This record gives sequence, C-alpha cells and structure tokens, in this order.
Amino acid sequence: MKAVWYDRTGPAREVLQYGDLPTPVAGQGQALIRVRASGVNPSDVGMRGGAGPMAYRRITPNSDGAGVVEAVGPGVSQDWIGKRVWFYNGQRNGRAFGSAAEYIELDTDLLSVLPDQVSFAEGATLGIPCMTAHRSLFVAGPIQGRTVLVTGGAGAVGHYAVQLAKWAGASVIATVSSAEKAQRAKAGGADHVIDYRTEDVAERVRDLTAGEGVHHVVDVDFGGNLAATLACVQVNGAIAYYATRGEATPQVPAGVLMRLNLGVHGVLLPTSPHEARRRAQADITRWIGTGERILSVAGRFPLAECAAAHELVEAGGKVGTCVVEP
Repeated sequence: MKAVWYDRTGPAREVLQYGDLPTPVAGQGQALIRVRASGVNPSDVGMRGGAGPMAYRRITPNSDGAGVVEAVGPGVSQDWIGKRVWFYNGQRNGRAFGSAAEYIELDTDLLSVLPDQVSFAEGATLGIPCMTAHRSLFVAGPIQGRTVLVTGGAGAVGHYAVQLAKWAGASVIATVSSAEKAQRAKAGGADHVIDYRTEDVAERVRDLTAGEGVHHVVDVDFGGNLAATLACVQVNGAIAYYATRGEATPQVPAGVLMRLNLGVHGVLLPTSPHEARRRAQADITRWIGTGERILSVAGRFPLAECAAAHELVEAGGKVGTCVVEP
C-alpha cells in the first residue's frame, strides 16, 4: 500500500517519506479500513516536528480519519464489512502506524459508523478534536439548562464544544479574537460572543449572566486564561482545560478554588476513561446524523503531499481540519 512515514523528527518536507509499506492485516478484534480521508491534528504535527522523543523507530503520522471497512479479524462480526466509519487514536496508545496510508487496522472499539450524509473528509475532522470537546463539556456532569463558557470558540476543539453544548441544551458564551471568528462561533450556535482582544471577558460574562457567572468552562489555555476564568465561573462550577500554552506552570490560587468549591479537570483524550470515550463516540455519531452541524475542512491534500498539510497546520490561522486523502 502507499503510505507516508518518518524515521526521524524534523521539518515536514525533510523527514516525511512517501512510498510503499506492507498492507496491514486485521487481527483479533480488529477491522481493516480503506482510508478515504486522514485528519491532521496539531499533536500529529508536534510529534513529527520533535516535540518529544520518537516513540517508535518508524511512525506513520495522523490519528484521525474516515473510510470503509474492507475486512475483519477474528472475533469481529462480518456486519462491519462495507460500513463507512470514522475513527480516532490511529497513531496513539501503543500504535506506531496512523492514518496517513491507504489502509489502517484498528480495534473496532475505535470505530463509529459514519452517516451517509457526512463526507469522508468531514468525518476525518472529528476524532481527537470533537472527542476532546465532548469530554471537556461533560467531564463534570450534565450541562442541559446550564451556561457554558467556551474559550477559543472558533478553534478546532472550541467550535465543536460550542456546537455540542447547544445540541445538549446549554446556553453558550464563546470568546474569540476577531470579527471573522466571532461569525464562526455564532454560526456554531454561540448565544453570545466576546472578543477577548478588545473586551474585558470577566466583565462581559458577568453582564451576560446577571452577575452570576457561568456553570462550566471549556478552556483552550488554562494558564493563560486563569485570572479571567476564575472571575467568570460561579460557586460550585467547573473548569475543563485541554491545553495551557500561555503558561505551562501557572500559579494556581488554591484558596480561590476552595472558596468557589471549584472542580478543575485536565482533559487528555488518550487516557480518558473508556466509558467516557464510548459515550463521546455515540453522542457525536447521533449529533452529526442530525444534519445540524458544521464540520470544517480547512484544506484537502493528496497523500503524496502530506507534508504540505502538516505545514498548513503549523502555519496557524486555518479554519477547521486539514485532510489528507489517499
């Protein structure tokens, strides 16, 4: 099969190789998927760039994707064959070979049925961003009838968090950094949008909630946003964060957290509880089947140009997920 791989980390065009690798075979509990679209996440780009040591001698990048099941291994129902699916964690949790290839073999636990009305490219945008958004929303309990603040409401995870929160019956306030991103957050269902570059986020949240604050925060930058976030959230509320780039080691005011009786949850999808990930897969599949969703494809590249897709992710400013199509 045709595939992309790297044997050392570094710039995309220097280390990514395109050629032939053996076609995998579905093992116990697995399905063999013909990959029709492979999603590129910032974490995939970071690993290839050298954010950490090589986990394996050779890696096929990209963890998310969508395709068609062509074969199954022992212990798997034949009913899977021919199904359109979306998947996540292709190159995670003990796996060296991800979705930047014509085929991938995965445990069926990582697969979900892709509704016919959702394209393969759109299905490849789900995976890690949408699953992370779901976990961040529901880690502290139900959100129906509650007010949720989503920071970075136009980003890959944030935009899914806005949409899923509305689908679940919450009121949503989103922060953004431009008028264009404000429109994107509103299109996703945000009831109110705050430009954090020109407005005082905490003051606006207090105004919008009659001084009560929000019940739950989905946060793109725990350390960088901490002071504002603590001024936005109400007593017995919760914060779920999935990144902390603004300040990797923030000074956390333990007394304030205690007085607010605040729940603080770090979210990392690969190590999230299995039952939470299964619920996320089920909810996301139901949600995308409603037709009321925005699944943004930022760019589409042939497999041989996987390096260009990685470069677009690194450049920043994209809207949605870059997709590589074998």
